[in-house]
Amino acid sequence: MGYKISDVSRITGLSAYTLRYYDKKGLLPFVDRDSNGRRHFKEHDFEFLAVITCLKETGMQLDEIRQFVDWCLIGDTTLTARLDFFIAHREKVEAQLAQVQGYLQKVDQKIDYYQRACAAGTEDAVREPAILPQPR
Repeated sequence: MGYKISDVSRITGLSAYTLRYYDKKGLLPFVDRDSNGRRHFKEHDFEFLAVITCLKETGMQLDEIRQFVDWCLIGDTTLTARLDFFIAHREKVEAQLAQVQGYLQKVDQKIDYYQRACAAGTEDAVREPAILPQPR
């Protein structure tokens, strides 16, 4: 009949709790239910879950994702809105990437600093003035 929520959880890495929560928030209206109310996912539901996960993991709020889901349910008349939605989100993700790149550069600077300090056997040889307090 389809995949049970435990199967989907195992395959996607999303907890059963998260899947139920997404369903409660209206993000999974495409998921079928049996006569006992148990969810049954289909193969093509996994791609939709991947999109939801992508949007969530890149900082989108659930109510924004719900808007996208609603547009999908409406159909082709919302194609332009969905395109604009992803273009705007791409800009946000690019800004996140730039910020994280800056953090990575800082981490790399600290790695270089500590590699030089380890090689010298002391921070005194490489200490950057006024960056860190002197040990007491």
